[in-house]
Amino acid sequence: MDNKYFFSSDEQKLLDALVRGDISFHKVGKQTNLQTAIKIRRAALEKLTGTDLDTLGQFTIDSEDASQRNIENMIGAIQIPVGVAGPVCIKGEFAKGNYYLPLATTEGALVASVNRGCSAITSSGGSTVRIFKDQMTRAPVYCLDGVKQSREFVDWIKLPEVFVKLKKKASETTRFGELTAVEPYVTGNNVYLRFCFDTKDAMGMNMVTIATQAIVDLIGDEIGIYPISLSGNMCADKKPAAINSILGRGKTVIAEVELTPEIVKNKLKTTPEAIAEVNYRKNLLGSARAVSLGFNAHAANIIAAMFIACGQDPAHVVEGSNTITTMEVTKYGSLYCSVTLPSLQIGTVGGGTKIATQNECLRILDAAGAGEIPGYNSKKLAEIIASAVLAGEISLVGAQAAGHLARAHAELGR
Repeated sequence: MDNKYFFSSDEQKLLDALVRGDISFHKVGKQTNLQTAIKIRRAALEKLTGTDLDTLGQFTIDSEDASQRNIENMIGAIQIPVGVAGPVCIKGEFAKGNYYLPLATTEGALVASVNRGCSAITSSGGSTVRIFKDQMTRAPVYCLDGVKQSREFVDWIKLPEVFVKLKKKASETTRFGELTAVEPYVTGNNVYLRFCFDTKDAMGMNMVTIATQAIVDLIGDEIGIYPISLSGNMCADKKPAAINSILGRGKTVIAEVELTPEIVKNKLKTTPEAIAEVNYRKNLLGSARAVSLGFNAHAANIIAAMFIACGQDPAHVVEGSNTITTMEVTKYGSLYCSVTLPSLQIGTVGGGTKIATQNECLRILDAAGAGEIPGYNSKKLAEIIASAVLAGEISLVGAQAAGHLARAHAELGR
């Protein structure tokens, strides 16, 4: 460990000071260049923990860019296997054609399962996908003198001329974001204002936070009322919440496909009736009995794998898991399958989408960066992820209906 790094005398002094605890990991970056700071932090951590961190130090991403945009106190990078499923045929408003799905995961059998679902969907002519709502939210909380003032504040917020002012103020902070609605919620003397924004190709959390700060400053200047916190958890960000399932947050997107009995038999080795019964008793009744906010088999599995591959914030998988899966036998004997994702928070600009490996995965989907039409690429990505979730749900529920789940994991899960 001691001999693999070649530090100058000044760099060695920094390393020794860091090991002694005389300076912080962050301060190292203030006293030397980025590449050296990464090595010093890693060398110090090796000494402090007695752990060899050679593999963490081997990566291809641009550490300069990542340190500016994505990470503090960088010591290296984690590698996660990426597999590909597909092609899957998608008939969306934004995603049109055949797509190969990059999935980053350490769960054996997941990519194979999604791949089987893609085959069933494509053999059936493709998934039909539509986006029903697109909004990112931030909800500051105010503490007022009592219910009388709470009511007066809410009535003022609802005035059309006030909304025009707030919208104009928000527009001064962003070129692309747009305030679309303000939804007030009151609990006693607490007022929560859920501001809704169209953030175009960005996932938009930073955008709406900055815009909301400008709005609350304007409200304070206008009527002398200031928030207790810029986020009052009515947003609700990175937490399971019924409000996101009901009202939506990010993209609200639905994907569907109809599978013939022949495709169900040949691809999934079971029948439409068996799959519909498993879905009803597992995803619907079982989830209701568990008081789950998600009525699905494993939507979060696919969302997480695509989020990690495509540079999305993995913490937002919790909202993506609100997915509702429906499967029913049609009057013609086919199997109708759909997934409804009420709160899929994604973007194709900002965040981790610029990291080279993640950007390559977005380019596989032809959804990297901002499209010529603002918001086009993020909507395309939403339709692709919804179709991937549909594929995963069809495959897993089909495996359970056929009694193949344990066998698949024994063979592929290792």
